[in-house]
Amino acid sequence: MIDSDPVGTLLVRAHSAQAEFATWTQDRVDAAVAAAGWAIIEPGRNRRLAEQAVRDTGFGAVEDKVRKNHRKTLGLLRDLQGVRTVGVIAEDCACGITEIARPVGVVAAVTPSTNPAATPANKLINALKGGNAIILAPSPKGASTCALLLDFVHAELAKVGAPPDLVQQLPPPGSRAMLAELMGHVDLIVATGSRTNVRAAYQSGKPALGVGVGNVAAIVLPTADPVVTAARIATSKTFDHATSCSSENSLVVVEAAWERFLAALRSEGGVLATPAEKASLGKALFPDGRLSPRLIARPATEIARLAGLDGAVYDNCRFILVSEQGVGPLFPFSGEKLSPVLALYRVPDFDAAITLVQRLYDYQGKGHSVGVHGASAAQQLRLGLELPVCRVIVDQVHCFAVGGSFANRLPFSLSMGCGTWGGNGFSDNLNYRHFLNITRIVRPIPERVPSEEDLFGDYWRLYGK
Repeated sequence: MIDSDPVGTLLVRAHSAQAEFATWTQDRVDAAVAAAGWAIIEPGRNRRLAEQAVRDTGFGAVEDKVRKNHRKTLGLLRDLQGVRTVGVIAEDCACGITEIARPVGVVAAVTPSTNPAATPANKLINALKGGNAIILAPSPKGASTCALLLDFVHAELAKVGAPPDLVQQLPPPGSRAMLAELMGHVDLIVATGSRTNVRAAYQSGKPALGVGVGNVAAIVLPTADPVVTAARIATSKTFDHATSCSSENSLVVVEAAWERFLAALRSEGGVLATPAEKASLGKALFPDGRLSPRLIARPATEIARLAGLDGAVYDNCRFILVSEQGVGPLFPFSGEKLSPVLALYRVPDFDAAITLVQRLYDYQGKGHSVGVHGASAAQQLRLGLELPVCRVIVDQVHCFAVGGSFANRLPFSLSMGCGTWGGNGFSDNLNYRHFLNITRIVRPIPERVPSEEDLFGDYWRLYGK
């Protein structure tokens, strides 16, 4: 790598900064983490980032992005507060094992245009907590917002004496070649966004953590309060115009709950499209069978207008409902929509709901999560045992709960691992531990050697020797 190579220059600077940062104490590292957090939470900067994000990407709503930037970062800092990531982090005297946290080195972070401030902030704060340097590779639409975020981060890092090259960005507009070069020379890749970028990360030859495809379904049972449930779903589906992969895409409603729940959805601003309107919406939302970027994360009223859905009923529409029966490529509403549009499925009972959700995830979204409203403990457990999901979200606003909430203990994150079901190497929310190597000092302890009877006794008694 030579200095005239922009990617090579970034890497040289990152390695140098990280080598210095790796010598810092926990208190100094935590000061750098707080500095990076304040860079986005400070109200004036937060609003500037939100406004620029919507202006440059065309996705989402300013006020919701302000809330997202604040809430996600505040929650992450809560998760990290008091957590040791420097030196000895655990001591198990009985097992004779001491755990020592070590940085992974230089991280490449691929980030999407749907969350061009919140996602980079989350990744860089986690990386700094582990003593690492990070080079951000934002989508072209999100590059200007990311650059502004880095200006703010560098200003705050300077206050604590941290090297500015701990946090860098691929020079815009970037290119696939530059991204490939970056991926090929870092110590760890964390990729959130398009399937193309996630696939490239896994094929880079470097350790990589990529996320799966979202296509969340939520099951609504007759025991759910229809008004409360409709309010939760409306909040989730309309927040930031559904930029989140954790917003519901399909509602699977058990027959006995249908009428009251549909009325509650309408009270929340949902409009059920007629068959003719559904056809028009489908042509606008899925031209040539693929989701149109023009309608991603736009308000429901705008989507209705662009799809030619006339009538006063759409003037104050918050989200659009379409009745659906099929699943798969011939039924595009059964897939991810990244917009305030929801597919409605009507099923006779809970067993049928599980079967339908399985079909939806076999088509798209396997591994991510499922929502359920009004389920008993036994029904919740069935979902966790039978569906290919890493998260079962019970009676919550799904798009908030999946990525960490002050009302649950999932780590605050904008990158959700989907396990082997989703083609990922991890199944939890991306968090600070993914940005650490753990060294273990292993000391001798008294031997415990089991007898053959200890191990095979039950087997022999059942099946013989």
